[in-house]
Formats: sequence, C-alpha cells, structure tokens
Amino acid sequence: MPVTAPAAPPAPRTPEEIERHWFETVYAGDGVPQLTLRAVLMGMLVGMALAFSNIYVGLKVGWSLNVAITAAIVSFAVFKVVPLNWLQAPRRLVLFDRHADRQISILEVNCLQSTASASGYSTGPTLVSAFSAYLLVTGVKVPFGITLTLVIVLGLLGVFLAIPMKRSMVNVEQLPFPSGIAAAETLRSLFAHGADAARKARALFGGMGAGALVAWFRDGRPSLIPEFAPLPALLGRLGLPRLAQITDPAGYTLSVNLSLLLVGGGAIMGMRTAASMLLGAVLNYGVIAPWLHGRGIITRLGFRGIVSWSVWCGVAVMTSAALFSFFWNWRTITRAFAGLRRRGAGDDPLARIEVPGSWFAAGVLVAGAGAMLVNRHAFGIPVLMTAIAIAISALMAVVASRATGETDTTPIGPVGKITQLVYGVLMPQNLTANLMTANITSSMAIGSADLLTDLKSGYLLGANPRKQFLAQFFGVFSGALAATGAFFVLIPDPSALGGDRFPAPAALVWKAVAELLARGLDSLPPYALTSLWIGAAVGVGLTAAEKLFPRSRRFLPSPVGLGMAFTFQGYSSVSFFLGAVAAWIWQKRSPATAALFVIPVASGAIAGESLTGVLVALLNVLGVM
Repeated sequence: MPVTAPAAPPAPRTPEEIERHWFETVYAGDGVPQLTLRAVLMGMLVGMALAFSNIYVGLKVGWSLNVAITAAIVSFAVFKVVPLNWLQAPRRLVLFDRHADRQISILEVNCLQSTASASGYSTGPTLVSAFSAYLLVTGVKVPFGITLTLVIVLGLLGVFLAIPMKRSMVNVEQLPFPSGIAAAETLRSLFAHGADAARKARALFGGMGAGALVAWFRDGRPSLIPEFAPLPALLGRLGLPRLAQITDPAGYTLSVNLSLLLVGGGAIMGMRTAASMLLGAVLNYGVIAPWLHGRGIITRLGFRGIVSWSVWCGVAVMTSAALFSFFWNWRTITRAFAGLRRRGAGDDPLARIEVPGSWFAAGVLVAGAGAMLVNRHAFGIPVLMTAIAIAISALMAVVASRATGETDTTPIGPVGKITQLVYGVLMPQNLTANLMTANITSSMAIGSADLLTDLKSGYLLGANPRKQFLAQFFGVFSGALAATGAFFVLIPDPSALGGDRFPAPAALVWKAVAELLARGLDSLPPYALTSLWIGAAVGVGLTAAEKLFPRSRRFLPSPVGLGMAFTFQGYSSVSFFLGAVAAWIWQKRSPATAALFVIPVASGAIAGESLTGVLVALLNVLGVM
C-alpha cells in the first residue's frame, strides 16, 4: 500500500487553542535576554530624546510621530557601536532576566523599543492638546510638578488599561497593529541570517531608503516633491471644476498624499480595512460634505471645516462597533483577569507570562486615585466627576485601541471629543472641567494603544508580555519628565502658542470644542446628534453581522475603518487604499514573492519616513532648516 503523508494538524479555532498554539510554537521569552537593565536605560534615553522631538512636532503641526521603529533601529545601532559591558550581568535588577549576556538579543531590543515608545510617544500628546488648550483658555500655566504628576498617572492608567484588552485584541482576534508588525519585521531583518533573511533585509532597507528619500525631498531641503499630487489643477484644465474641488486638499480633501508611510500602512492593514476607509472617505468627503455644504450646514471647506461635523458620526461608528466587539469576547476578557483569583497551572498556559489581572486592579486604583486628587487640587474638579471621566475613558481606550489595531491610527482627538460632549452636559460652562476630563480620555487612549502596538511586536517575536509591560511602565516616567520639560522650555507663557512658530493646531481645536460646548448642546452643528445615533446603529449593525455570519465578514465593511475615515483627511484614506491595492495585486500575481517581501518593503517605507520625519524635526529645532 502507498504510504500517505500524515494529515496536517487542524488550525486552532477556540481562544484557548489559539493561545496554546502560540505558546507552544512561537514563545521564546524564557531563554532569551529581554528585560535587562541596559535595555530599559537605553530605551529611556532614546525615548527622552524623541519625546522632545514629538513635543516640537505636535506644537508645529498637531500630530506626533510613532517612535517604536525609530527607537529600535537607533538603539540597535548604538548597541553595536557603544560598549555597554558595565550594564551586563551580574549588575541587573532583581525582576530582570537571569540570562543577560554580552550579546544583545532581538527580544532585548524589542523590550527597549517598548520603553522608548512609552517615553517618546505616549506621554506627549496630552501636553500639545489639552494642557496647551487650557493655557490658551485661562492664560494660566499649570505648575511643573502638577503637570508632571498628571502626565505620569494618566500615562500609567493607559498602560494598565491595556491589560484586559491584550489577550482579546492581540492573542485571539490578532488585529494587525501595522506599526507593531513593521517593528517586528524590522528587528527580524536586523538580526536575520540565511538567504531568505538576507533578501528580506535588503527589501526592508530598500523600502527604508525609498521612504526616507520621499520624506526628505518632500519635507526637507531641497523640496523637490510636492505634498500632494496635482489633481485639482489637472481636473480644472480638463473642465471638471467639481472634481477639482473634491480632490483639493483645501476643498473636500479627496486628494493623493505623497507619503510612503501611509501607503506602507495600507499594505500591512489589508484590503478590507483599507477599502472600508476609502468607502467612508468617499461617503463623507465626496457625497455628504458637498450636500451639507450646498445647504449651508457646513460653512467652511477643508478638513477642519468638514470634520467639525463629520467627527461625531465617525466616532459613534467606531465606539459602538469597538465596544460591541470587545464585550462580545467576554470569555477572553474574563481569562485576562485570571490573576485576580487562584487557578491551577494547567488551566491557562499563559498565566505565568501574561500580565495578571491583579496588576490591572492595583494599577487602576492607585493611578486613578492620583488623577482624582490632582484634578481636585489643581482644577477644582470634584472626585466623582473625575471618576466618571476615568470610566468613560476606559471605554474610549477600547475604541482607540481597536482603531489602532485595524488602521494604525489612534483617534485621541475624536475620542476626547466624546468626553467633552458628556461634560458639556454634566458640567456646562466649565471650560476647565471640559478640557481636563477629556485630557484623561486622550491620555489613557494613547497609552493603551501604544502598549498594544508594542505587545503586537512582542507577540510576533515570541516575547514575554509581562516583561514587556514592565518596560513600558518604566518608560512612562522618563517620557513624562522629558516631555514636560520640553513643553515648559518651548512654551514659557501663553503668548508662545498660536503664532507662526508654534501654531498648536490640536490645542486650538480642543479650545474651540470646549468653548462651543460651554454654550450647550444646541450649539453643535445641525444634525450632529442625529448623525451620532445613525453612526452608533451602523457600527452595531455591521459588527453584529460579522459576528453572527462570519463567512460574510470579508464582504462587509470594517466599521472601525469606515468610522475612522470620517475623522481624518480624505487623502489619508486614499493613500492607505493605494497601499492595500498594491499589496493585493502583488499577492495575486506572485504569492511566493509577496509573502516574502510585502511586509519588509512596507515596514521599511514606514521606518524610513518615520526616521526622516524625526531628523527633519530635530533640524528644525536646531534652526538648520
């Protein structure tokens, strides 16, 4: 009789099977140096440097650069050049690896980038948004100690809130978190050996070079590449003024932004999410906004004019979908809290390496109490009102984390507006409460999303999530110190904000929303509340459909991608979609090479543009450009 090959083992299906499969086939965190003293200290130093850069960029343009990939590459290079033998075993902290040696490991650098990411990215946005808006509204600068303390406790709240989300979003649902994938792929290429590894490394560095060149010649000197494709001028010459206005970045924003970072993110996130974002952008900027503008409901074009209306619908779609999906997986969430009670070792193979639920409970209690006390002392916000804000923010952190997992964009501004809306009702005409409660939401949202992105990298590399959590925890303190110090140096008084040097666009938006809601809900744009209810129904409906009819999921729009398109520029959705289409065509034409190169090329493009963005920002700080 012919000998037949044994059947392949069935793919894991239940959450328990998925987690056990990862633990048995991928996990490498016990035998590889990871949470070492040198990794944490280097992560703090790199993150502090990048925190200053992000404060500057945030005050200039209103957004921040994700520094995980940047930190990994810079730190790897530093480790290869600078001897750090004095930080090796046996001089290490008790909680750190017992296997640290002179050769830096891939998990050690991954842990380092977690520290640097928390330090350089997750602690700064609150300063360039809520604190800056408070300074513009009141003319009073919050004392350094109060600012530093609040940034720390809110950053820690975000980190602790990621604990129950990790097993659901990263382990079981396996959301993409494109920057997390890109960081993991970058590290693999840096540490790779063998023919395929060398080819992937060359592809990554080729993509990195392309991303760097595009970013430099677009944002640096000489400026040879425009920020947008010249579609409006071309369509105008062809006698299509309506389409010219729709594709104008200052009109309806459905343009093409020349950014390989966005294209690379789209290649990683996949066709379904990217197509959903394009659908949302076309609906919002190509159909609804022109209709509302023609009737005088939207009075000003451009992103800010349109998003003042559309943000409410988009946030409602994302919020309802994310919360419905999160609580649908209640069994996985329950398992995430296993540390709150005693269980046998055989019940959960990941119990000894996942962050225990007891850490979540203790961390939220301590950091939450700190936030309540600071808000009561510094801003006169009652303890109960801060407690309610923390509860709302916990739900919004789920929304922001899911959005980051699917689209690689953390909607800290949009979710903050939900809290501003709530406190426009609970504490009307109190601008301070409106701003500083929404500050809780945005801080917790970005902290959770950032940690989950880093944990995605660790998941792919087989890292110990508990040690990676500790790395992120330490990074919050150094990041808060650096970001707060940078803010106080750059903004000595209210007159430094809103001018040519530091226009602080995010702060101006927060200030405008707070002043708007101080006049009551009737001051919201027409149909804004109606769009909230419609968006919530759409989010729940799409999510319920994909849960109840999983085979139809690939034909349904992603509710998070759809809603996200209503909260940022149309050209971002277009660029994401172009990247997804390019990856899809490549996969169809050559599945083997696509499997080998799509992620490295896309990751390289993201890393190259990110690194160049940091370089351009630093040169601006030094006055070179």
